[in-house]
Amino acid sequence: MSNYKLLEHIRNIYAEYPRQFWILILGVFIDRLGGALMFPFLTLYITQKFSVGMTEVGLIFGLVSLSSIVGSVLGGALTDRFGRKGMVIFGLLISAFINLMVGLVNSIELIYVGALFIGLFGNAGGPAQQAMVADLLPEEKRAQGFGLLRVVVNLAVVIGPAIGGLLATRSYLLLFICDAVASTITAGIVALAIRETKPALREGEPEQTMGQAFGGYRDVLRDGAFVLFIGACILMTTVYMQMNTTLSVYLRDVHSVSEQGFGYILSLNAAMVVLFQFYITRRIARYKPLIVMAAGTLLYAIGFGMYGFVSAYVLFLAAMVIITIGEMLVAPTSQALVAELAPDDMRGRYMAVFGFSWVIPSAVGPLLAGLVMDNFDPRWVWYAGGLVGLIAAWSFALLQRRVR
Repeated sequence: MSNYKLLEHIRNIYAEYPRQFWILILGVFIDRLGGALMFPFLTLYITQKFSVGMTEVGLIFGLVSLSSIVGSVLGGALTDRFGRKGMVIFGLLISAFINLMVGLVNSIELIYVGALFIGLFGNAGGPAQQAMVADLLPEEKRAQGFGLLRVVVNLAVVIGPAIGGLLATRSYLLLFICDAVASTITAGIVALAIRETKPALREGEPEQTMGQAFGGYRDVLRDGAFVLFIGACILMTTVYMQMNTTLSVYLRDVHSVSEQGFGYILSLNAAMVVLFQFYITRRIARYKPLIVMAAGTLLYAIGFGMYGFVSAYVLFLAAMVIITIGEMLVAPTSQALVAELAPDDMRGRYMAVFGFSWVIPSAVGPLLAGLVMDNFDPRWVWYAGGLVGLIAAWSFALLQRRVR
């Protein structure tokens, strides 16, 4: 493709989406760049600075996840009651403050306090951000829009871990400072350049009370197909969760892979998403979403299972290629499915419940993996991951049969 045709193709893609969507994309990129510098090395930071094992790291991640249940429920209801914009800004600013605190403290007890607060308040803006994307785009563009969102998130991850690995060799505190600055800049962009996207009330329709806003979760949980979908997603994400929590320590302790080497593995994942996500999202639009979910989860089972069997660095990279292809199938598809299932006035609450498919695995996955890592053959983490991935893929296939 010539340079002229490439530029024309980029212009056409840009014109397909509203300007507010692209501003949001820019803000997300800045925020995630800060997170990509810090988060992949958080496990290494805690185990090194505080001399604790993976079981205690699992407890810390579990505390974040359990408190996130409350934060996500609160954020989803407030998003539908008061709007998206304020909740996004609140989540960004509180995350900046707490992450900076985590980088400064010298007590493991204060790490637990930080974990509690980041779960309660830092994730309150998550449902609002996802609802904002769905609000800004028509239904036929949502899967591709979420795909584009993943492209910029992973573009940040292409850059972040490689730089973060270099900064971590100098000072872990630099990682936390960069993350806090990035979140603060993003909050400013949202405040100054993005309008409120909450759908307007119909003429004569009364505003929901707070009781009605929280009571709406009963209607979400009565949606049987949605609840079954969330259950399958929980199994799938329990496997995927190990990439950002357990894998770095496993490769360091069992196979002597350095922080920089692990950063390159994550950068491969992100680079593939940047290069191929949008293309793949467009190509899979013709297939049934739940079949796409089953295929992607099967690739998770294969890729994560490989880490228990292989020992060469090049094969670690190959496993990540397989995992990434699965990720490019399931991530935008799952988000678009939730947006399609959710009524306009309940989008924040559906997104909040969808967040449980990350919250629950975050609470359970690292803790169980830590117990295995500290007490048994660490390879069993990846054997179990492959098995759970197979069960999740089978669950999506069965759900497709049910909804058909």
